[in-house]
Amino acid sequence: MQQLKAKWLEMRTPQATKTAVLVIGGAEDKVHGREILRTFVARSGGTDAYITIIPSASREPGIIGGRYIRIFEEMGAQKVELLDIRERDQCEDRHFRESLENCTGLFLTGGDQLRLCGVLSDTSAMEIIRHRVKTGQLTLAGTSAGAAVMGHHMIAGGGSGESPNRSLVDMATGLGFIPEVIVDQHFHNRNRMVRLVSAIAAHPDRLGIGIDEDTCAMFERDGWMQVLGKGSVTVVDPTEVTHTNEPHVGATEPLTIHNMRLHILSHGDRYHLYQRTVLPATYRISS
Repeated sequence: MQQLKAKWLEMRTPQATKTAVLVIGGAEDKVHGREILRTFVARSGGTDAYITIIPSASREPGIIGGRYIRIFEEMGAQKVELLDIRERDQCEDRHFRESLENCTGLFLTGGDQLRLCGVLSDTSAMEIIRHRVKTGQLTLAGTSAGAAVMGHHMIAGGGSGESPNRSLVDMATGLGFIPEVIVDQHFHNRNRMVRLVSAIAAHPDRLGIGIDEDTCAMFERDGWMQVLGKGSVTVVDPTEVTHTNEPHVGATEPLTIHNMRLHILSHGDRYHLYQRTVLPATYRISS
């Protein structure tokens, strides 16, 4: 476990920038204050924003995409486009690539995270997105399924209401925008604590991030994560775990995990991804 702690300490902290990655727990406010969506538009350039929407996770991409187009246009974005990517070969389309190379904000809708990864992973379109996010050229947001894909390891499904065990969570490979984390969405709303804990027990070199509905974990490039919205963000930190039986028990047997650290953060609270420090909203840094 000391080796895992050393690994975290060795990670370099990138420089701050105005772009960010917004990981949204789903069911974000689309009607009233729209705080999370307004923050996304602002971080994408405000009235100069060029926003591209990828609704590939949805079974009704045209309907869900059209709704976000209207919202972002109402918020004053200069240009809003829908990339209705349903097959992998569409990722090579010249128009789609140009949109991804020039947009200032990219929004991934909800739906099925496996469908989204199946369409985007290991494509030239994905290479463009990952490079532009990594270099701070693009603000990225994903809600629900679009949030689940943010880590390298992804929760694809699972149950709740039992003691933590390996059978509770189905894992797959995500899109890896924030490879250090495993994200679970609709978190307290669907009682998903045990499945996130089960996922982290299997991947103790990652950090668990559980995000409630109408709540956002906004990751800055300097390593800080800030909470926005009405619910909470739960951080499951296994860095100092002293013992787990996870490698030695059957899939349905209860897990033992000693000394796991838990943080529950609400609006304005901040957490540093690499330093593992918490900053309460009372003392939050001005943006």
